[in-house]
Amino acid sequence: MGSSALRAVLALARAGRGAGAAGAHGGARRAWRGPGGGGAVGTTVLCVRKGDEVVVMADGQVTMGAEVVKPNVRKVRRIGAGGNVIGGFAGATADAFTLFERLETKLEEHPGQLTRAAVELAKAWRTDKYLRRLDAVMVVADSEQSLQITGGGDVLEPHDGIIGIGSGGSYALSAARALADVPGMDAMAIAKKAMGIAADLCIYTNHNFTIETLPRREE
Repeated sequence: MGSSALRAVLALARAGRGAGAAGAHGGARRAWRGPGGGGAVGTTVLCVRKGDEVVVMADGQVTMGAEVVKPNVRKVRRIGAGGNVIGGFAGATADAFTLFERLETKLEEHPGQLTRAAVELAKAWRTDKYLRRLDAVMVVADSEQSLQITGGGDVLEPHDGIIGIGSGGSYALSAARALADVPGMDAMAIAKKAMGIAADLCIYTNHNFTIETLPRREE
């Protein structure tokens, strides 16, 4: 699918969701939320920073109600000039793509300043009449910082370089923190083990992982 066709599909998805939200009463979007609600959407994204390496990993499952509708969605991507920023999302796909586009615009306005770009995005996300309806949580990282961005205006940097979001995020986060000090385990090994544990525990998370690293690893 070409980029113009993809943009058209995403625009239709956003418009259709907005038009049907008032009468949905727990339709696909609400059913896709993980246990506990409160923004915990049905997926797992993990960011691990250790030494000189950053790994962002996500599962590929999309769930609507009791049905797994797609097992291989790519929820992690490179953004920014030269792909020097990694982003991952938990939430509605169309909303997340819109937010990634906005973040790329902010990075163009503030090159090499991820924190400033993230703060500007969070401000717009919270105050803009259109953006504040978008339902997603984002993780972004460059070679120096890892940040979590929410629609509530939060830009959070973890004290230990580890972030977990989504319905399985707490499992992945706990496992990664437990493994962080194990000798001989680098960021990639920690992320893979922690995500495997999360996928075993969370019914909204599968083992079909997408991985991006900084610096970029050769396949």
